[in-house]
Amino acid sequence: MGPMLDRLKKGEVLVADGAMGTLLLDKGLQPGECPEALSISKPDILKDIARSYLEADADIIQTNTFGGSPMKLKEYGLEDKTEEVNQRAASLVREVVGDRASVSGSCGPSGALLKPYGDTEPEVLYSGFERQIGALVEGTVDLVCVETMTDLREAVLAVEAAKAVSAGTPVMATMTFDETARGFYTIMGVSVAEAAAGLQEAGADIIGSNCGNGIENMVRIAHEFMKVSSLPVIIQSNAGKPEMKCGRLRYPESPALFAEKAREMMAAGVSIIGGCCGTTAEHIRAIREVVDSRQVR
Repeated sequence: MGPMLDRLKKGEVLVADGAMGTLLLDKGLQPGECPEALSISKPDILKDIARSYLEADADIIQTNTFGGSPMKLKEYGLEDKTEEVNQRAASLVREVVGDRASVSGSCGPSGALLKPYGDTEPEVLYSGFERQIGALVEGTVDLVCVETMTDLREAVLAVEAAKAVSAGTPVMATMTFDETARGFYTIMGVSVAEAAAGLQEAGADIIGSNCGNGIENMVRIAHEFMKVSSLPVIIQSNAGKPEMKCGRLRYPESPALFAEKAREMMAAGVSIIGGCCGTTAEHIRAIREVVDSRQVR
């Protein structure tokens, strides 16, 4: 694995991994159980997931730290284990992938609302992200992924914290959009153009979108990003809208559809293609085959 940003500058398209949360549910995560604490209590589950994506030939494999900020862990009484949870999660993925893939430190929303919509001061969120990301960097992640953000202010705080912790560690930042009559906006009213500009100004190296949409809409969102930014773009789509079947949520979009749409994303200029909720190693393998058929690795 060469330096990621150098590979992207040369025009290489990379493949990211897929879902974490839905796989954890399939593997027995219980209601009310803290997903991030599995890095301590059930590490073999996380190693199995990382291994499945490695075997699917993903270039980027994430940690199970989406809710690893101290404010989020506080909901489970685990705020004081922030460093342990994040470092351990990063170490587990590194143990599996070695230098065969890049380890991505997942950093999701804190669950708090910034003033004036909520009661949280920006400094509180910033310091929390510093703690989480510092632990991920100590656990030897290759990049930080600020993901599934809807409030641009929170996303900017996380990106700035990442750059303050380790200026040389690449930062990906993705936001989640909903389709409206006026176009794609986050639930906090942030457009694709506003997200792209704000994330770039904060120092993100790679920007894009994950979650919230099936792959048809994600192709459209990809085109919107390509219109407004020259930064590398990452797209990680859900496998469609979840449907309740036999008492469980199922996602209908197939690996074959992901392969078809991966071609469209490559044509649009997307730099990193992966999956989000409902996707599996089979979806990622399908993307990999398309990417490999269109470029020399």
